[in-house]
Amino acid sequence: MAGPASLLLIAVFGVLAFLGAPLAIALVAASLAAVTLVVPLDMALFTAAQKMMGSLDSFSLLAVPFFILSGVMMNSGGVANRLVDFAKLVVGRVPGSLAQTNIAGNMLFGAISGSAIAASTSIGGVLVPMQKREGYDPGFAAAINIASAPTGMLIPPTTAFIIYSLVSGGTSIAALFMAGAVAGVLWGAGLMALSIYIAHKRGYAVADRPDLHSALRITLAAIPSLLLIVIVIGGIMLGVFTAVEASGIAVLYTMLLTFVVHRTVPVTHLPKFLIETAQITGTIMLLLAASAALSFAMAFTGIPAAVTDLILSVSDNPIIIMLIINVALIVVGCFMDMGPAILIFTPIMLPIAQEIGVDPVQFGVILVFNLAIGTITPPVGTGLFVGASVAQVRLDTAIRGLAPFYVLLFTLLMLITYWPGLTMALPRALGL
Repeated sequence: MAGPASLLLIAVFGVLAFLGAPLAIALVAASLAAVTLVVPLDMALFTAAQKMMGSLDSFSLLAVPFFILSGVMMNSGGVANRLVDFAKLVVGRVPGSLAQTNIAGNMLFGAISGSAIAASTSIGGVLVPMQKREGYDPGFAAAINIASAPTGMLIPPTTAFIIYSLVSGGTSIAALFMAGAVAGVLWGAGLMALSIYIAHKRGYAVADRPDLHSALRITLAAIPSLLLIVIVIGGIMLGVFTAVEASGIAVLYTMLLTFVVHRTVPVTHLPKFLIETAQITGTIMLLLAASAALSFAMAFTGIPAAVTDLILSVSDNPIIIMLIINVALIVVGCFMDMGPAILIFTPIMLPIAQEIGVDPVQFGVILVFNLAIGTITPPVGTGLFVGASVAQVRLDTAIRGLAPFYVLLFTLLMLITYWPGLTMALPRALGL
């Protein structure tokens, strides 16, 4: 039954997606079509509805709207320029200092806002024109901004790991956050090392060192924003509060920062922020419910087991199997946004990874790392298109500039995949 069900599910989903149907509708319709091969339509509808509602009955899901609201307020709270100045202060004395500032700024702002697109536009919008004025190659300037923007998808707090935790059956969010932080910092550090080499080779300028008074002023201005990361990660690491409680604290702290400390927007903007948060959260929740219907359909028809048997029949070597999974996820990431990809492919790929002894936390990092690369990879990577637009360069120019960074990121992906201790050391040391 798995074979015909798989073909019908893929066919219905593909046709509806091609016709422009909302992704959640396409997922539910394809799931129902597959299940009706086994049971009557009325029973399929009743069971799918139960699974969809049950998937949203989770206390952990409260963290999603809270972190989204925190990010929405941060995006409008005048944080970007303060973080740019601070990043320039920290990494400004190395070759290609503006490129290093762009990377560090995207890491900081992406982690705080939780959005790669927001980081690319906010930080890149300031620094890419500055790099061009300093004589940087436009393709290199665009590539630096594009390649570093997705780090915020890995460095906590990030909703990607919360969604993965729910779909994977309750994997520890705290452990995912800690392992993701290691992977995100590794991503950023790798970009910095490679960009220093390229900048040194091309003779790009080093920034002037600010005087002590200016350095102190820049640091003091950035500290309130940076404290959000410290509070959230530090509180979770020390066991002071859970990830859900951390999300609520993040909202309270961001409101204090936005409306009292920085005062960049009036408190009357709060309803607008809440509406935007509700819209984003509603989309995520509908997709999550639809993915529950998909998971039910696949489990009921035996699709994951069939896919597992198929891949394991190719090879019983864990190295080859993880290579196949990585290649498949990279292809998926090129065509599909991260949220839907996590919801659809976790139930398929995670059992295979567990079959060969991969820890669910480790697989979550591998999955998100893969899909983060996909956001900046042609032909559909949204981060690639947004970054090229911010830099005002042609797409082919941006892709040529990204070529060495793609090689680096794929190398880091292999390192994370085949050296589990690299990302798992921190969560294990913390007993997570």
